[in-house]
Amino acid sequence: MISKELHTGWTVRAVGGDVPAAVAGRTLSATVPGTVHVDLLATGELPDPYLGAHESDWAWFHRSAWRYEADLSEPAAEPGERVELVFEGLDTVATVTIDGTEVASTRNMHRTYRLDVRELLTGSNRLAVRFDSALEHAEKVEAQLGRRPRAYPHPINAVRKMACSFGWDWGPDLQTAGIWRPVRVQRWRTARLAAVRPLASLDGGTGRLAVHVDVERSGLEEAGELLVEARLPGLGVTGTARLAPGVVAAVVLLEVPGAPVWWPVGYGEQPLVDLEVRLSAAGRELDARALRTAFRSVAIDTTPDEHGSRFALLVNGVPVFVRGVNWIPEDHLLTRLTRDDYAAAFDRALGANVNLLRVWGGGVFESDDFYDLADEKGLLVWQDFLLACAAYAEEEPLRSEFLAEVRDNVVRLSPHPSLAVWNGGNENVWGHEDWGWKEDLAGASWGAGYYDELFPALLAELDPSRPYSPGSPANPGVPASELHPNDPDHGTHHQWEVWNRADYTHHLDAVPRFCSEFGWQAPPTWATLTRALAPEDLRKDSPAFLLHQKAEDGNGKLDRGLAHHFEVPQDFADWHWATQLNQARATSFAVEHLRSWSPRTMGSVLWQINDCWPVTSWSVVDGDGRRKPAWYALRAAHAPRLVTLQPREGRLRLVLVNDTAQEWVVDALVRRVDASGEVLASERIGGRVAARGTAVQAVPVLDGALGSTDLFVADVDGLRSVFCPVEDKDLPVVAGALEAEACAVDGGYEVRVRARSLVRDVAVLADRVAPDAEVDDMLVTLLPGEEHVFRVSSRAAVDPAEFTGPLVLRTSAVVSA
Repeated sequence: MISKELHTGWTVRAVGGDVPAAVAGRTLSATVPGTVHVDLLATGELPDPYLGAHESDWAWFHRSAWRYEADLSEPAAEPGERVELVFEGLDTVATVTIDGTEVASTRNMHRTYRLDVRELLTGSNRLAVRFDSALEHAEKVEAQLGRRPRAYPHPINAVRKMACSFGWDWGPDLQTAGIWRPVRVQRWRTARLAAVRPLASLDGGTGRLAVHVDVERSGLEEAGELLVEARLPGLGVTGTARLAPGVVAAVVLLEVPGAPVWWPVGYGEQPLVDLEVRLSAAGRELDARALRTAFRSVAIDTTPDEHGSRFALLVNGVPVFVRGVNWIPEDHLLTRLTRDDYAAAFDRALGANVNLLRVWGGGVFESDDFYDLADEKGLLVWQDFLLACAAYAEEEPLRSEFLAEVRDNVVRLSPHPSLAVWNGGNENVWGHEDWGWKEDLAGASWGAGYYDELFPALLAELDPSRPYSPGSPANPGVPASELHPNDPDHGTHHQWEVWNRADYTHHLDAVPRFCSEFGWQAPPTWATLTRALAPEDLRKDSPAFLLHQKAEDGNGKLDRGLAHHFEVPQDFADWHWATQLNQARATSFAVEHLRSWSPRTMGSVLWQINDCWPVTSWSVVDGDGRRKPAWYALRAAHAPRLVTLQPREGRLRLVLVNDTAQEWVVDALVRRVDASGEVLASERIGGRVAARGTAVQAVPVLDGALGSTDLFVADVDGLRSVFCPVEDKDLPVVAGALEAEACAVDGGYEVRVRARSLVRDVAVLADRVAPDAEVDDMLVTLLPGEEHVFRVSSRAAVDPAEFTGPLVLRTSAVVSA
């Protein structure tokens, strides 16, 4: 096999639609892999759609058409030689031609296309790819098949394109087009490795790797018997399989006694093993593949119990409490992402003590870099199939596209030990039951055949090594007609009532078995917001600010959520801080509630870790990669050992969660303090919490807490939990409660604060001083006389006193002095 990338020499030009004068008639240099948006932005003549109100300035793109061209200088095929063009990703409605001869017409950005071009090559050809409007194509398919319900105006469910490319309640509506993944020409003879699927398992201390190999025979010359050899060179293990003439599939079984075992982060190490697969005929190598994989097992425990039925992820037989986050595309313009971008995002997730990323169904099957890094860093991956918030027709031309994209990506991702769960899609089963779809559908297909039949059948064939759930939320193995898909006592659960209609304290109303979506909004950090918006737009009712607030009545929900706890500030800077603090509080409240119920609850997957542009959203890391206050709240709530004060049956309890492999010997100090921080009563509690265990303690000093106007503070091993039964707006504001000083140090600055009376949620919003500034800690509660030192990393040369200014040094008194 000879493979050569075709990534240079491309041009692109508009060939349809009402395009701007700066674009019309121009031929631009094209980046491949890339998209037209990226190339247009590179000219510097069109506005950045992420800034101001410029997203609207790109609406013309939705109904435009584009033509990529490049010289294809490939020698004509020799006798017996196959020559193929391989496009790993075309976004989305594309026609591929060579010298005007059509070789493919594609309608799916989520799959690979392999095109036989041996009869067309002359040594000097012209390769072209025309992209037509995905929106117009979707409209035609919808007219053909009938409208299916969906959560958004565009027919996202009638074309196999990243759903959020058409806009979402946190994302822009840009509708990209282009050769978005690698393209290459491959030349081969006799036979090639069409697919290699290594499926790992563990049996006691023995690792087993079933290497499934699919072979394509050229049909142009006699192949005879083929030999497949699979090697684990680092472990000294080799296996072979012989394929008789005409046979195109084999399984090579490799057995490794005492195999190195891969664990998720926090549970052990992540040893990866190299796998080499070689295809040969009569001693001549025809093709080879090098992969990395690992030995581990995954399963989901759905055992019925007194509360309903479990949903617990088991890795190597060990129940793992999922401290997860939902992942959306890291940049709406996907092709700008690099391995370093993914690595930085993963480090932010790991810094927040995350152990699982859920790749949400409105995005994409992520890049190889994404899964490689997850393998290396021990981050589990929950992978949705790409259906979200819509009903999907089960007829052609969509059915065969789903079949092809799932087959492609299951095969591609099968080596990755990080991939732990396949999921049918996002909120589609729930939508069918609760969102009025049944009446609109009037008996038409809506996707049940995918979730209940097609996807399970494909996984049974291609990857029986991993568990599958028909959706999120859903109950594996139980039809929606028998059990509501969002029943908190069974399966996975989405909790959106607290954001949409109630305060976040209503998380206490249910104890879900596994909560795979919940969250609370806030604007991005100040530096990100002021990069995206002009000074005159820094108000919550400005058109530009509202264009970066995609949620229905988003600002109204932010204000109503604030009003439960704070006086809603009128000043925009104060409002910005208050909403960020409220998001942080909501995040802590929800995650601590869920973790406090382990092992009854076995998963908390926050919506969401990241953003794809600067926007007000549920993310804890904004679109510029800056950590919001909620990130620090999530880090604390996800800590391997958690101290939390939780209401239980009308009383306040001390709950200790130990998600480590060692027993926790506890010496807890629990105090009752008044609004100024004066200690009214205190008590020391000792005890032990088993490894991976949870302990609920009744503490006499907490008696009567839920009806009190005092605060309650629990301290264990440097961890602190504060419970306040009184809302902040009803607490007295103590003037001069905090004194602070700052100084420059190597690598940045230190901000030392000292409390004169009780001060809650002390934060240094360092990015307000310098865009590159990052603080090591946030949301610190101090009792009278206590000190804390915040460390700020920054290369900026500024007056250290700026870090103690009223808009930078913040507390739960949300109105600046």
